[in-house]
Amino acid sequence: MKKLFLDIYYVWVKELKRIFKDEATLILFFLVPFVYPLLYTSIYTNEVVREVKVVAVDDSRSSLAREFVRKVDATADVEIIGYATDMEEAEEAMRRKDAYGILYIPEDFSRKLHTQQQTQVMVYADMSSILFYKNMLLSATEVSLDMGTDIRINTVGYGTQAQDKSTAQAVANEWVTLYNPRSGFAGFLIPAVLVLIIQQTLLLGISTIIGTHNDKKTHTIASRLRIGKNVNAFRFTVGKALAYVLIYMFISVWIFRVVPYLFRLPQMGDPVTIGVFIFPFLLAATFFSMTLSYFCSQREFSMLLFVFTGVIFLFLSGVSWPWDAIPAPLKGIAYIIPSTPGIHGFIKINTMGATFQDVMPEFITLWIHAGVYCLTATLMYLWWIKNMAKKIGVVRTSQPLAL
Repeated sequence: MKKLFLDIYYVWVKELKRIFKDEATLILFFLVPFVYPLLYTSIYTNEVVREVKVVAVDDSRSSLAREFVRKVDATADVEIIGYATDMEEAEEAMRRKDAYGILYIPEDFSRKLHTQQQTQVMVYADMSSILFYKNMLLSATEVSLDMGTDIRINTVGYGTQAQDKSTAQAVANEWVTLYNPRSGFAGFLIPAVLVLIIQQTLLLGISTIIGTHNDKKTHTIASRLRIGKNVNAFRFTVGKALAYVLIYMFISVWIFRVVPYLFRLPQMGDPVTIGVFIFPFLLAATFFSMTLSYFCSQREFSMLLFVFTGVIFLFLSGVSWPWDAIPAPLKGIAYIIPSTPGIHGFIKINTMGATFQDVMPEFITLWIHAGVYCLTATLMYLWWIKNMAKKIGVVRTSQPLAL
């Protein structure tokens, strides 16, 4: 048992020294996790889009149509920049990016309202951003409901204030936004991105280290045999992993606690619960990254192989698209990636105030990931050693590597 811990400690120290001697690894392990959360969060600091520029096309030219346009312009989400004579002129304004939407009022708008018929107002949005569409649709809907209430009261005409209030709103309701009080983009997206930054920087950093060994043909086989230190594959893998986990335990404090505090993102979770939950995630993400890193035959390959996977992992996590709407086969693929249960559990604890018992399924899944990927990382190391020995012409004279 003593030799087990001494071997792990030996590899742990050697790997820490190697990390702090490699400039690229320092950038990926320290600078990127420090800067990226600030960059991503600062982009979405405003949380919501306000005053989307819209041009109106009023074929009705009536007082009711002008009132509708005026009320839409009065909302916080839309700004009516002017009128266009027809749809062609309005579309040209959108092509020039002078406006991002069109509010079209048909010719029979006023006539239908005065004859107690249902009328329509068309909204056209620039879909380069879904937020433009959301703002225009919600503003037009709110104004439609408000004007509809006024028309209904005028039509019924009870006369007393209490009766008019009952006619306007038969059932009282209140809009309460749970877990995202600003109803903003950052409130629901950034927590998932923070978890993904941990996994992706680990993947890129560890892959850079492996690629460097391959480039210089100085992989771990050289350090083992030249120094005369014999460490088996399992202990070697665990020692390296603990070096990465130690570094990222400190980085996690910055990413999961300081950054959300600086940008006033929702933080309802208990810090201790978050810390306990994050530990198996760091282990799982580390062993997952080590497993994939052995495919990097060159130092720069990590950027080519793994940078684009961040977007895929984010989509599979069920944040940008409802988890229940994701097909079962894709859910199966998603749950073999540590970031998926990591994102689910972190959002439940940090954003929704869940207890440790509430995230127990994700917690257990992460420990399973840690165990499985520890085994795969060990096997990949054995495979790598075998191939590297052939490449650099080293004959192993030490004892066989044992699990």
